[in-house]
Amino acid sequence: MRKLIPIFLILLGLGIGTGAGLYLRPAPEIAEDAQDSPPAPVLAAGDSLGTLEFANQFMVPLVVEGRIAAMVVLKLALEIPESQRDMVTASIPRLRDGLLQVLFDHANSGGFEGMFTDHGKMVPLRRSLLEAAQQMLGREAVVGVLITDMLRTGAS
Repeated sequence: MRKLIPIFLILLGLGIGTGAGLYLRPAPEIAEDAQDSPPAPVLAAGDSLGTLEFANQFMVPLVVEGRIAAMVVLKLALEIPESQRDMVTASIPRLRDGLLQVLFDHANSGGFEGMFTDHGKMVPLRRSLLEAAQQMLGREAVVGVLITDMLRTGAS
């Protein structure tokens, strides 16, 4: 009987430990892709989705200690409903200004340093660009912002 008490206590401890571990385990993480995917665009009946590329590139200086250390050159395009093309085209100068401000803010916060093409840095940039475009033109006018080309020049 004396030999069974330690075995019983070990089994009881293992059972309590397993139960506590299962009860206190962390919640499963939501996949990043599920969080980052925007809702599907809602288009009017008979409308189709098209792209509008900006004619000129966006040039963003990377400033280090008051000097331009490098430049980032981007080419952007907008996903827009075809019915909104004329209105969006007429607003290109305003759009460029707003999108450039977002790019400057991203650069000033260190977004183009290190592994700047990493998914973790690109998702917030795309989201910020889309929010800025939708704030200027409306959610129904701009469905997405596409980064079609990106280049960082200089030593950074």
